[in-house]
Amino acid sequence: MKKVYRMMHDGEPRHVIEQDGRWQLLEGDLFDGYEAGAEIRRGGAPLLTPVMPSKLVCIGLNYKDHAAEQNKPLPTEPLMFIKPSTAVIGPGESIVVPAGIGRVDHEAELGVVIGRRARHVSEADARHYIFGFVCVNDVSARGLQQRGFQYTHAKGFDTFAPIGPCVATGIDYHADAGVGVEGWVNGERRQHSTTAQLVFSIDFLIAYITRVMTLLPGDIIATGTPSGVGPITPGDRVTITVAGVGELTNPVAAEAAAITSGGGRS
Repeated sequence: MKKVYRMMHDGEPRHVIEQDGRWQLLEGDLFDGYEAGAEIRRGGAPLLTPVMPSKLVCIGLNYKDHAAEQNKPLPTEPLMFIKPSTAVIGPGESIVVPAGIGRVDHEAELGVVIGRRARHVSEADARHYIFGFVCVNDVSARGLQQRGFQYTHAKGFDTFAPIGPCVATGIDYHADAGVGVEGWVNGERRQHSTTAQLVFSIDFLIAYITRVMTLLPGDIIATGTPSGVGPITPGDRVTITVAGVGELTNPVAAEAAAITSGGGRS
């Protein structure tokens, strides 16, 4: 297993490979051939978004327990919506809550990072299109959803798609136990489940989505959130963990007082 981070190095954003305890600059193209270069000191510069997706394709109600807590029946087909690239932020950046939108919730999710152009992919071949996995927080304006606003409206605000801290490769997502996903607010665990509870599997989602749209290298599929979603307010710190990936932490700020504390898109 290796992890790919992105950070500022000598004044420019660079990908860095972490493997066997070593951090090395990535030389080449992340999605079209690369090798590990010079070793660098671990840590130091703030982490940036590990990839720059053209879009996040999100799946609603894809955990049985989350559908139950929302008092909604299990979907018969994936409930698919889009988060724009402008919603994406990196580790340490503030989730900015606009005034007047009502309750805002955290949603811990496993994100699938696509490694090559994908169109009409079969379920059997889906794994070959996965580059790796990332933590995603599908921040949601629950108050707007409850008033009948469409998902992309309620979930597409700027800063409502934190991703990071890295892209982890080599995770066995087919394991019977699934991949663990947790959501924490101010040190309190609110969400705890595994992808074994998914209604629609990762391979099925890739096949389904690519029948509708082309996925590009770096695009992310947010695979759904387990039960335990809850409100976040300015002053909170939200952490999403995915087993094998790590922790993604972001502070929450009111729009007028929002201050970016590290991280970034660049």
